[in-house]
Amino acid sequence: MSVSPEKSKPSWFWPLSAIAVPLVALITKTKRLGTLPTEGAYVLAPNHMSEFDPLIVAVAVWRMGRAPRFMAKASLFKVPFVGWVLRVLNMIPVQRESTSVGARQTLAAAEDLASTGRGVIVYPEGTLTRDPDLWPMRGKTGAVRLALEAGVPLIPAAHWGAQKIMPRYGKFSLWPLRKKTVFVVGEPLDLSAYVGRERDTRALAEATNLLMNAITALLETLRDEKAPAERWDPTKHNQKETGNYES
Repeated sequence: MSVSPEKSKPSWFWPLSAIAVPLVALITKTKRLGTLPTEGAYVLAPNHMSEFDPLIVAVAVWRMGRAPRFMAKASLFKVPFVGWVLRVLNMIPVQRESTSVGARQTLAAAEDLASTGRGVIVYPEGTLTRDPDLWPMRGKTGAVRLALEAGVPLIPAAHWGAQKIMPRYGKFSLWPLRKKTVFVVGEPLDLSAYVGRERDTRALAEATNLLMNAITALLETLRDEKAPAERWDPTKHNQKETGNYES
């Protein structure tokens, strides 16, 4: 498999992957479907249903030939050691509290993506899904906005099986080892109708719904069942949104 310069060039990803890859492989046997671009920037948008799934996604992306960089809560960058790891891996901090700050950070991240050709992983739901059956819930506009601002492909992805390792807000389950999980990467979305409309809230909402439909369709193939006709909306169900990974 060919790999991108961001993976083949020496970096902190090398020693960390030497630890993470065999550890995750011991816990889960992940089947990978689809491909990522060998070169160039992109935004990868997977579903989010378990505290453990970032590790599954990160290792899958690494094995697909790209370096796994996430958008992460800015507060995590202040945590000792964790913050250092995030910084040396060039993860992207996101502020939740201020819309103006968040917009500036998105623009800065987009400029960095376009200039460096790196990929970034963004959870469009912003946190763990609140859907009782773990289907993707209503998405936030961050992933779409970032892809449009940077002018890079927006790629939907889905995974299934992480809930057997760590149920949402549940306890880690190590035994039996090598639980099966699946990770699939879809085709880049056609966002041509939204180019130049990065500040149009209606356009961003429409494009985000398109993205969530694509992620849900991928997950339906993994689960071999249909998702509910109405997507879970935490604002309608009076749910408080929390989590480490933001849109």
